[in-house]
Amino acid sequence: MSNDSRRNFIKNASVAAASFYIVPRHVLGKGFTAPSDKLNIMGIGAGGKGYSDIMSSFNKGAENIVALVDVDDRQSAKARKELPNAKYYKDFRKALEAEGNNVDAVIVSTPDHTHTTIAMAAMNRGKHVYVQKPLTHDIFEARMMTEKAREMKVVTQMGNQGSSGDGVRQMMEWFDAGVIGKVHTVQVWTNRPVWPQGITYPAAGSPAPQELDWDLWLGPAKYREYNPALLPFKWRGWWDYGTGALGDMGCHLLDPPFKVLGIRDALTVECSVGSVFLQDWVPEWIPEGCPPSSITTLRYAPSARNKSAVTLTWYDGGLRAPHPEGIPASEVIGDPDGTNGVILIGTKGIMTCGTYGMYPKVFKNGKQVPEAELPSKITYARVANGPAGHQTQWVEACKAGYGKMEVSSGFDYSGPFTESVLMGNIAIRTYMLREGEGRTAKYIGRQQLDWDAANMRITNFEAANQFVKREYRAGWKLDEKK
Repeated sequence: MSNDSRRNFIKNASVAAASFYIVPRHVLGKGFTAPSDKLNIMGIGAGGKGYSDIMSSFNKGAENIVALVDVDDRQSAKARKELPNAKYYKDFRKALEAEGNNVDAVIVSTPDHTHTTIAMAAMNRGKHVYVQKPLTHDIFEARMMTEKAREMKVVTQMGNQGSSGDGVRQMMEWFDAGVIGKVHTVQVWTNRPVWPQGITYPAAGSPAPQELDWDLWLGPAKYREYNPALLPFKWRGWWDYGTGALGDMGCHLLDPPFKVLGIRDALTVECSVGSVFLQDWVPEWIPEGCPPSSITTLRYAPSARNKSAVTLTWYDGGLRAPHPEGIPASEVIGDPDGTNGVILIGTKGIMTCGTYGMYPKVFKNGKQVPEAELPSKITYARVANGPAGHQTQWVEACKAGYGKMEVSSGFDYSGPFTESVLMGNIAIRTYMLREGEGRTAKYIGRQQLDWDAANMRITNFEAANQFVKREYRAGWKLDEKK
């Protein structure tokens, strides 16, 4: 029996095997959740952010966590202790094979480079999926994930929880009311990286701990010896595994401008990056890893929501946008400490917010407009508990069925959004391309890149296209077909 048939049978059958029947919920008492109304979930990646994703979806027993999967017994220890009834696996492929008929939905909270391999395998089995941000490691993967979710008719959500917050909806309502006019300039910054970045690849040599399956952790990435400097969090700054500051925070901070303005595919992208200095004070970029800082500029055509071309500039590594005219010099923009922020500059005013779309504000004529003087009509439904309800929204949408309930960051939105975020990384990696060695090296990637979104190609610099789709290690080819 297929998983959908199983759920329909349990929900709709009044008698089975001549003796089994479902007791109506009202008979069982207020607050009781019938077993048939629980979502059966597999959590892949059970430590760190994976732990919080799983426990939020579990919702104190409102749903079933059927299985836990993690390549590292140490990382999964807390989740296994708190969810003793969940079966435990190290290999997601074995878990999906063994538990396929028992699972409705899968949470993927692994390092960036394994998101797509796992999520595609789950969707090919008809499972709803929740995937941590960034959705994928490269643009090709994002396109495949979007198309697969649509083909399989599964409920999806990317883990950029601010997309379920009240802030972004309030900003959309203010924008719809014409408060700041048409937006032409967007500036966004973050204090990331807060992990080692812009350094030479650390020396390996120590054996992998017995609790860790290192080959499974590598997954589709090329083989390297185990390196303790990468785990559990410091992989983010290395291109084989992570997507740098843009992948980590771009999916949070760029979500409000994308939602407010309705922009989608970048037309062009260019950047500059911070360098490190090695021997003899020769500026150097480490090809294996992300730079210590970057400034990336993307340009977008007018959208149906915002009938103006938009220039969006991203700053990371301690760099930040200039304080715009129209906002008092003493005003902290974005988060309360100013370390992350978003500015939308329009023809009639300026709108700002912090991480997750929090702390939204409007400025006009050199001062902040009191919220009491801004439009208060609610036109976009709020998500219960805001960002904290992001997983719950996905769970309820899974129960309702494909297309029956709105989600904040389903793949039809977050797939193209991720493509645009990762365009910045193509620019960064292209900028770092060079010919030659040492003082005679020539950096060849310093130029604006023109993007053909329909065909997923850079049209004016062929060398940049190597970063649109990565090579998979032998035995880990992406399962694009069912």
